[in-house]
Amino acid sequence: MPTHPITAIFNLLKLFVSRFLRVNLMGDKLDNIYHYLKLSEAIATSGQPTEEQFPAIKEAGYQVVVNLALPTSANAIPQEGEIVENLGMQYIHIPVVWENPTLENFQDFTNAMEANVDRRVFVHCAANMRVSAFMYLYNRIFKHLSEEQAKKSLHQIWTPNPTWQEFIENIIRHYKHLSQYTS
Repeated sequence: MPTHPITAIFNLLKLFVSRFLRVNLMGDKLDNIYHYLKLSEAIATSGQPTEEQFPAIKEAGYQVVVNLALPTSANAIPQEGEIVENLGMQYIHIPVVWENPTLENFQDFTNAMEANVDRRVFVHCAANMRVSAFMYLYNRIFKHLSEEQAKKSLHQIWTPNPTWQEFIENIIRHYKHLSQYTS
């Protein structure tokens, strides 16, 4: 079930105020990260963590951080790659334009995920919407989950808008055409 709209708005306001006032209102635990969602023992997703939350990601055992947000996204941390790497984690940045996600973006994402299947991966964007759509596709196409199983986590975050629904359909069509995807 998606986050209640009032709760989502409140959490987003806390995130903006935290960044603007440089006061941590979000807390430093994983559960306090905006739209945090643990998908498995190896993969978790979220919206933009604060600088103070990256040590908690490390302490939870994540070895790789994948960021799908633009450097200009709301609450982006300009030195995020440096922060992550200084904590001993690998940092992968795949900037995905909100209004124009591409097949190349998705292929870069799947390459990163497949290269790190034996590691714990934390994937985020600004609000966990790009990520939830990419994870839905990755789980359907590469992990062969049913549509129902894959949509469960997607719909915990949001129902894709027309741009993202078209993107999802195009990616599925592309992989069906390549016979890499059978369901």
